[in-house]
Amino acid sequence: QVQLVESGGGLVQPGGSLRLSCAMSGRTSSTYAVRWFRQAPGQVREFVTSIDWSGAITSYADSVKGRFTISRDNGKNTVYLQMNSLKPEDTAVYYCTTASYWGQGTQVTVSS
Repeated sequence: QVQLVESGGGLVQPGGSLRLSCAMSGRTSSTYAVRWFRQAPGQVREFVTSIDWSGAITSYADSVKGRFTISRDNGKNTVYLQMNSLKPEDTAVYYCTTASYWGQGTQVTVSS
């Protein structure tokens, strides 16, 4: 079993930045690929970005490409999501997931 805990969300003005963290624990959590999803009110959960176990291969949704960066520190069993140039449409609950396990999510609100 793998446990995931997201943190780092909050309220930020448009154009601002936030860094989310996904702390993982449990069985071989550092060997799995990790993905971030987000879900805005009344919307379906959508893919944001992913990273393979080594950190060498990443993928991004078109809506965040060039603004968000995913990275991982396997020594700390943590995956990070650096979000820059945030827009109101980035407002959502952000979830990390690996090996079919999900965290509880962290709220990101972009508003002036």
